Amino acid sequence: MIEADGTSATVSVGPTQIPVTHEADVVVVGGGPGGFAAALKAARMGVSVILIERFDMPGGVHTSGLQGAAGPGVGGIHTELMNLFEDRGYIYTATQDTHPGWAGNPLAHYECKMKSGSDFTRASFNPEGAGSVMAGLLEEAGVTALYGASFVEAVVSREAAPRRIEAIIIETASGRQAIRGKIFIEGSGTGQLAAAAGAPFVRGGGGQPDSADWDGVKRPIPGGLLWTMTGVKYDRLIKHQEDAKDPWLEKVIAEATSAGDLPPGLYRPRMGGSGVYGEHYIGHPTLDMSPFQDNGTFIIWQNVPYEWALHMDDTAEDDAKAKLALRRFIDAESLFLRKYVPGFEDATLANVGRFVGIRDGRHPIGEHVFCLEDVLSGQRFRDAVTKPMTKTFFWDGYRKHEFEVPFRSFLPKDVDNLILTGASLSFTYETIFMVMRNIPWCTQTGEIAGFAAGRALEKGLTPKELDWREAYF
Repeated sequence: MIEADGTSATVSVGPTQIPVTHEADVVVVGGGPGGFAAALKAARMGVSVILIERFDMPGGVHTSGLQGAAGPGVGGIHTELMNLFEDRGYIYTATQDTHPGWAGNPLAHYECKMKSGSDFTRASFNPEGAGSVMAGLLEEAGVTALYGASFVEAVVSREAAPRRIEAIIIETASGRQAIRGKIFIEGSGTGQLAAAAGAPFVRGGGGQPDSADWDGVKRPIPGGLLWTMTGVKYDRLIKHQEDAKDPWLEKVIAEATSAGDLPPGLYRPRMGGSGVYGEHYIGHPTLDMSPFQDNGTFIIWQNVPYEWALHMDDTAEDDAKAKLALRRFIDAESLFLRKYVPGFEDATLANVGRFVGIRDGRHPIGEHVFCLEDVLSGQRFRDAVTKPMTKTFFWDGYRKHEFEVPFRSFLPKDVDNLILTGASLSFTYETIFMVMRNIPWCTQTGEIAGFAAGRALEKGLTPKELDWREAYF
């Protein structure tokens, strides 16, 4: 029991002693693709590793969040994962043969821009099965994974600059605990550990639409909550779109709206403008879905209204507002689909993601901030972590660009023993949001971070003292 001496505005709990329950060479905060791969690689290099994960399995938005994006392996741990998922029968692939009429369909999340009737391949992995595989790999490698553990705070030495993380505080079923480590890895996806450790960062809120509707408020790209319905009769849905000449479901949406069966904001117009992300995620005028598994299962996107300008990564009120609103939207949309849309009559709401995925959180400032100019100028780096990569940037008319990423973008300023991964790398908003948040890249960056931690410990160096001279991938 803590004896509190408080006022209506604050509560003072006095000096608090938090027990140190674990110590390790490497402590990873967050078990998404980046944190998972970092923990796995470091453990395979023979160092002791503790992974902190708030949900019941690793994988982040791709497992607990239901994203499940499968694709060809890009090397290393990512290829290992894709092969294991395939061997377990966890990958489902939709094509023109399984879903005729899907390419070019306005309801398609990924294929809507394609020419109607085009060949396509959309592969997804079973999130629950994948999470179990990933948890098994961590256990086999000797990682101590603490699931159901939430990061609370970083304990930082301020005796000299730069700062050094001595320990982190977590919250578990046993209460608050301290975890000591030598090197820490940021795998939260929102720069949470970096911010707590005192690293500088830019708050979420990237490029804004050039629109008369824009009022100058700094708005992050809205977060999204994914959910699935099973038992959808796809052929009946397509038949309705064609026979009723209702490809966008505008007719049934109007009918449901007139009957009072759709809440305001569920289907809302896309904002206009020419911001760097155009119309992506800033409006939800119709059903937004993708084939996901057998038995007529589709994954459906539910996005936070862009105009709300919610910062879910650092504001509790915004986080709670988003979660409540999206659950209400999902309930309403599920009822609407079953009542009004042919093909959904016998469908069932099967699963809802465990959390709202954040697309635009904190952007830590590192020893090098990777930016568009680096891409467009073809900048080459002595400490490149990969050979030149080629990726398609949709902000630039889907043009392909070749570029490298330096190890210095993994190293936050002002903190000596912290390595960044994935969406928390030192990248400007445009680059991290556009092409560098997917599971292959996050897994690769995690593997690089784990390797760097293992190598630094082996040589008795801090991560910033490593002389990185050779591309890992």
